[in-house]
Amino acid sequence: MALLTCQDLSLGYDAKEILHGLSFSVDSGDYLCIVGENGSGKSTLMRTILGLLPPVHGTVSAGDGLKPNEIGYLPQQTAIQKDFPASVKEIVLSGCQGRCGVRPFYNKTEKELAAKALERMGISQLAGRCYRELSGGQQQRVLLARALCATQKMLLLDEPVTGLDPKVTGELYRLIGELNSRDKITIIMISHDIAAAVKYASHILHIGRKVFFGTKQEYWKSGAGQLFASEGGVSYDCSN
Repeated sequence: MALLTCQDLSLGYDAKEILHGLSFSVDSGDYLCIVGENGSGKSTLMRTILGLLPPVHGTVSAGDGLKPNEIGYLPQQTAIQKDFPASVKEIVLSGCQGRCGVRPFYNKTEKELAAKALERMGISQLAGRCYRELSGGQQQRVLLARALCATQKMLLLDEPVTGLDPKVTGELYRLIGELNSRDKITIIMISHDIAAAVKYASHILHIGRKVFFGTKQEYWKSGAGQLFASEGGVSYDCSN
């Protein structure tokens, strides 16, 4: 059974459509990369999946027992957010807020979950550091740890490597890939990096002038994939 299903989905603001008639589903364990031209509606789609924006038309439904508070989200950071004056531990623990209900404190289980997430991201030694003092790559690891406190089922990532240098980008992609392959967390990631999408994803959703949804192997055989490759001057081995 699909974890997430979008059926005949139309997206936009103030009832003005920017994307029409989109249908796709995400199964448990999938790694879906959403690619396409700037302004095609990728971030709008993610906000609609999260329930932050209502669809103009169509439905977004969760299945297989997935609850809204079991979806971890890593949005694009603003300059103000990067300068947030809290400790790493405090930020990671805040990912447990959905588990607290009306309880105004974190219990032992939640603190252990945060500690495990810090360890999983390789940043336990940064727990007492101020978030604003960290490098961009370290901050993204903190936010991934925070998202892990919210879910062990599905992560939504909005261009998580923007502004990072190639080495740090590779490390972050590796961590996300391990969360999917080793920890069996379903990944939905917006990416402007088609090379990374092909390398790591199991499925591709391309939105824009052409719309495609399917496996990455099917993508490169499609009109959307071939057009995107030709415009970018790239080609990839689809056998993996």
